[in-house]
Amino acid sequence: MAAPTYKTSFDCGEAKAPVEKLICRDPQLAQMDIELTRLYRLALTDEHSVPRPDKIMIDQQFWIDARNQCASTPVPKTCTVRSYAERAYQLRQGSAIVRTKDPYRLTEGPLAFRCTGLDPLVAATFFTTQPGVVYLKWANTSIVLNQEPSDSGTRYTGKDSQGNYSFWQDGDVVLFQKPGSGPMSCKAEPVS
Repeated sequence: MAAPTYKTSFDCGEAKAPVEKLICRDPQLAQMDIELTRLYRLALTDEHSVPRPDKIMIDQQFWIDARNQCASTPVPKTCTVRSYAERAYQLRQGSAIVRTKDPYRLTEGPLAFRCTGLDPLVAATFFTTQPGVVYLKWANTSIVLNQEPSDSGTRYTGKDSQGNYSFWQDGDVVLFQKPGSGPMSCKAEPVS
């Protein structure tokens, strides 16, 4: 029996790249693909986006090529999730139109958080897929965390070569923990 395929921005019957085939078989990646295509199309309509729409088109092709390289990594799905989350952050950061409150959106942010004990602001871009994902960026560091079951609030966890990370949010209460630190209390910065 063939694995089920999910709706994506491209024709799964024509998918040639291994990463495209992975996206077609994975419901989370399929949701991320549809959302990123929505963000990309919105960014192309924004004459005030940074970068400009013509550069966004070029960047998108480079991004697709880089995303497709995830097939050669040790964990292709993890690499592909990160690729989508980072690109969504870039598109949402650079365009006010992309950040509009569309009722069908699966992304939110980037939202800025000031955390005690951490000088730079932490930018958080959320993907409300199943399971959810948050892309966190501060200074020259970024990480993608995956949503985990939580008794209260929303909890994301992940790790890299430095160690374990967590981001937990329940209303206005936000805690961020990175390797070598205890939980840091964070406050959302006003959106301008």
